[in-house]
Amino acid sequence: MSGTTLTVGTARSADGTTIAYERSGDGPAIVLVGGAFNDRSTTRAIAAELAADFTVLGYDRRGRGDSGDTTPYAVEREIEDLAAVIDAAGGTAYLYGVSSGAILAALATAAGLPVAGLALFEPPFQVGPHAGSRTSIAGRLAELVAAGLRGDAVECFMVDAVGIPTEQVRGMRGQPMWPWLEAMAPTLVYDSTVTGDGTLPAGRLAAITAPTVVVDSTGSPAWLRAAARATAEAVPGARHVSLEGGFHEVPAERLAPALRRALLG
Repeated sequence: MSGTTLTVGTARSADGTTIAYERSGDGPAIVLVGGAFNDRSTTRAIAAELAADFTVLGYDRRGRGDSGDTTPYAVEREIEDLAAVIDAAGGTAYLYGVSSGAILAALATAAGLPVAGLALFEPPFQVGPHAGSRTSIAGRLAELVAAGLRGDAVECFMVDAVGIPTEQVRGMRGQPMWPWLEAMAPTLVYDSTVTGDGTLPAGRLAAITAPTVVVDSTGSPAWLRAAARATAEAVPGARHVSLEGGFHEVPAERLAPALRRALLG
């Protein structure tokens, strides 16, 4: 994050778990909520682009990076973690959530956290012809992790949750990034618990009152783009924006201006 002053801090969640975050920039606070295989290091590119207009807080969700991990896991504990980070940000904040992190950010906002505005990137719900096509893999992932089969857990998630062909995932096992992915394997259980069977929780999303924008990438598969549209339709007054990008990602330099416009006007 060249040229941007970065400070590191911790927040204490309701169950006593330490949540690590890093802060940069100046302006209204925005908290970045990563998805699977994300910690605060993976949000630095978008943080750097947003830092001219926001005080940006990227944090390690529980079980990742420098954050603690108190068992048993529950989605409600992750909402409490996010509440602690918002409190550290000054008591209210915008949220930008990615993938399963977008679902977590939406659920936290629906639960009444002090959110000034909400931006969601491709929450992986199953809608339309895809509805009901997925079962939760959280239990299977937990079994693989408990058995020490972290590589198999990564493969299971990438194939069954992300939709990457098995042969392509197996070809990744020898790459330098693979040990890092294996280290994140226990938290895939958490992401899969947040996502569940992919059912869009229309009733809970309808409780969101914060101004909301839902973003998708033109390079993403049809089911993810359909999920973004359906999410926007479920949140009162939400807008849906498509941006030019690749598979489940939009370059930070293109995404950041869209987020500024949507959140700050």
